[in-house]
Amino acid sequence: MDFTSVFLPLSFFVFIFFLFQSLLNFFFPNRGNLPLPPGSLGWPYVGETFQLYSKNPNVFFAAKQKRYGSIFKTHILGCPCVMISSPEAAKFVLVTRAHLFKPTFPASKERMLGKQAIFFHQGDYHAKLRKLVLRAFMPEAIKNIVSDVESIANDTLQSLEGRLITTFQEMKTYTFNVALLSIFGKEEVLYREDLKRCYYILEQGYNSMPINLPGTLFNKSMKARKELARIVAKIISTRRQMKLDRNDLLESFMGDKEGLTDEQIADNIIGVIFAARDTTASVLTWILKYLSENPTVLQVVTEEQEAIMRSKDKCGEEKALTWADTRKMPITSRVIHETMRVASILSFTFREAVEDVEYEGYLIPKGWKVLPLFRNIHHSQEIFPDPEKFDPSRFEVAPKPNTFMPFGNGIHSCPGNELAKLEMLVLLHHLTTKYRWSTVGANSGIQYGPFALPQNGLPIRLSKKSQTQK
Repeated sequence: MDFTSVFLPLSFFVFIFFLFQSLLNFFFPNRGNLPLPPGSLGWPYVGETFQLYSKNPNVFFAAKQKRYGSIFKTHILGCPCVMISSPEAAKFVLVTRAHLFKPTFPASKERMLGKQAIFFHQGDYHAKLRKLVLRAFMPEAIKNIVSDVESIANDTLQSLEGRLITTFQEMKTYTFNVALLSIFGKEEVLYREDLKRCYYILEQGYNSMPINLPGTLFNKSMKARKELARIVAKIISTRRQMKLDRNDLLESFMGDKEGLTDEQIADNIIGVIFAARDTTASVLTWILKYLSENPTVLQVVTEEQEAIMRSKDKCGEEKALTWADTRKMPITSRVIHETMRVASILSFTFREAVEDVEYEGYLIPKGWKVLPLFRNIHHSQEIFPDPEKFDPSRFEVAPKPNTFMPFGNGIHSCPGNELAKLEMLVLLHHLTTKYRWSTVGANSGIQYGPFALPQNGLPIRLSKKSQTQK
């Protein structure tokens, strides 16, 4: 008998056996006799991805939690996952044992934003980047750009007056311009159109299939990303030649002591634009919806903002807003907080276990994704009674630790949260004191992709208030 005719089929059988065994060990590990969390992994490869992204995430997550408890396993986007939905578990993953869970994104997203962006790292490199971002986005830094943010807000609202608009799209333009201001300072107007053109192409492919062939959205996005990096490199070169001191994020990144390469700076600038734009725009869109549906709340917000205007007139001050003015908006701030809780723009965040981890008697295997479910925590009846009701007064008392996490938690929480709050407060000041708006069409539905948004991005018609209405 020919040896080859026996050996090759046997080798193939052995290969298949070990491959199958490896897959079983990965998906159904049995390490130290600890059980996996309860739950279902769904269909092979696709798992329960379709169920998650085809329905209201409240329904998917709530049904899982009701059936399995606050920790359960599933399988989405080609990855086995453990989902956690209690404040204690979120604190465990994001704060007390954060070193055991690294941030993780699909590889295609890393390529699109830049592999050296802050989101994709932990340890010393992440700590250095976070320090640089905080240096530019802390109150002491951003209080100097209030008047510039106000100019952008006024220009935005004036351009929308009398028009039927899609709120989300217009808020994306507003937050994009504020992001550029915080990154490049007042010089951003010189590059705004080129940056906008490239970034808008880039974002179109963000949720596309990562097929880098000519003509595909992903391919067009990657080309736009290269051009975006070239524009940023040109800005960096110009800034070095001018040798002028600035207090913006670019200057923070370019500090000689920091030792960042131009590529690292470009990756992080593109990443900050991504992080600063859509999420804040989504929150603003929901605020307009909730205020239009709750006229009593709108009235007290308007009164608070008009009181600030009157106090400035009485003192003979310039009417431009100051940082101190934005600290006198507690009711408006509570509206922002309640909007972030109810809408829960970020339903969850992704982490990956860097080693086998035991939690509550269950095994979280190395390499599995771990998803703290912010939405479940924000909509917990035990934490926030009548959780579906929009009620800003619930934030008159600060929520308990680890129960309200619109910006994440721990060392990877959003370092730009103060800037996001500032641009929302400034826009709402001028919106409520100078304008009125009405929604157009049916707006009871919610769309998901990837952020939760009012149906059709909330079409509204914006008009200037008359003197008698102010």
